[in-house]
Amino acid sequence: MKILLSFDIDGTLEVGDPPGPLTMDMVRRVKEKGFLIGSCSDRPISAQRAIWKEHDIEVDFVIPKHMLSDVKKKFPADIYCHIGDREDLDRQYALKAGYDFLWPDEACENDWFK
Repeated sequence: MKILLSFDIDGTLEVGDPPGPLTMDMVRRVKEKGFLIGSCSDRPISAQRAIWKEHDIEVDFVIPKHMLSDVKKKFPADIYCHIGDREDLDRQYALKAGYDFLWPDEACENDWFK
C-alpha cells in the first residue's frame, strides 16, 4: 500500500516556529518505510527545501499549501494525508484536495511513526 504524507512545518514539525511534536526522526522513519513525503507550508519553497536539506531528508515534494491537489495528481498513492495544526488552512486545504487530515498530536500516536 502506497502512502503519501504531507507535513505542515510551523506548529507541526519540531523545527517549526513554533515547534511541533513531530520529530525529524519520525519523518525519517516513515521515509524508510517507503512513504512518499514532503512539506506543504506557508513558507517559501526555498525555505522548505533548506529545512529538509539541513536535516538530510530527501523529500518527494515541497509546495505551497494551496497546491495539495497538484501533489495528488503527480503521485499515485492509496492514502493521502496532510498533517497540520491549523483549522483554517491545513485542515480545510487537505479536505478540499481529498486528503485525510491529522492534527500533529494525533499523528504522533499513529503506528506509521513507530
